Amino acid sequence: MSEVAVTVTDASFDKLVQQTDAVVVDCWAPWCAPCRMLAPIVEDLAQTYRGKVVFGKPNTDENPATAERFSIMSIPTLLFFKEGRLVDSVVGVVSRAFLEQKVRKLL
Repeated sequence: MSEVAVTVTDASFDKLVQQTDAVVVDCWAPWCAPCRMLAPIVEDLAQTYRGKVVFGKPNTDENPATAERFSIMSIPTLLFFKEGRLVDSVVGVVSRAFLEQKVRKLL
């Protein structure tokens, strides 16, 4: 885990989303090959938008309540929050350009 993406747990999820204007939550698991494919893109965007958008990474195996709460059936799933509200989501591996377009909508 890098310093740019924040580790998120079931316990810390609400605090992160409620206290931050723009949040991207990357729901993942270590055994998930598509998650590992998407991780460098998420890390790059987290670095690019540092100070503007917070990127959080809950491991769905260790934080099942978060996955259940948002009906996550496939990973990776990215959840986009603006001012505490879920405004968008993306399931699966997508391009950096596609994700960056979604991130910019949060600003």
